[in-house]
Amino acid sequence: MNQILSRIKGILYIIQFAITVFMMIILMYLFRRHNHFLRQKWALLQIKLLGIKIEEVGQRCDDTNLFLINHQSLLDIVMLEYLHTKNIAWVAKLEIEKLPFFGHIIKAPKMISVDRENKAGLIQLIKDVENRISQGRPIAIFPEGTRSDGKKMLPFKSGAKIVANKFGLKVQPVVILGSRDRLDSVNLRATSGKIKVIFLEPLKATKDNDWFAEVEKQMNEVFEKELLLWDKK
Repeated sequence: MNQILSRIKGILYIIQFAITVFMMIILMYLFRRHNHFLRQKWALLQIKLLGIKIEEVGQRCDDTNLFLINHQSLLDIVMLEYLHTKNIAWVAKLEIEKLPFFGHIIKAPKMISVDRENKAGLIQLIKDVENRISQGRPIAIFPEGTRSDGKKMLPFKSGAKIVANKFGLKVQPVVILGSRDRLDSVNLRATSGKIKVIFLEPLKATKDNDWFAEVEKQMNEVFEKELLLWDKK
């Protein structure tokens, strides 16, 4: 019975998600100066509709240039949009920007899309990151490159390391737990409950050491430790 209710809620939520994203695209074009405000209100709506309780651990660093976040659900974006006070520039796959109409969710707020199949895509990524940073916008990247199953983090791609080293960015790792439990858009399931957002200590990117490998190791260790506690609840 619970699985049936979860499936019904998931289907209704995804329909709502698509409709409100459609509306958001229009609003972001109409009110360009209020993009971040609109996205925060939309994120709050998603949290309320799903009955999500956020447990925030650690200190979010407001002068961070680059957030590295593990990825398992659409709700990962919702969490940081809601919690952060600045106009985040998300890095997304080019395939999302190419979606009919819905690709404007990248274009309207001037997010960053990257063509991972083209070597020129990295050059464009570096240019776009430099542009957004110059505008005072922090960058958010999912270093895994795609969504995991929520049980184990995927190996990190090198794009985040390259741009961070290029500009000597201040990087803050973020570990999210429970977002896939709340919304599994692949299997169309949704349930109310908690999502844990853990802000780890920020660091300065430098070519002098392999900080990226250390961050990947640290995020995996925190994720695995927290997941054991999570599964026991």
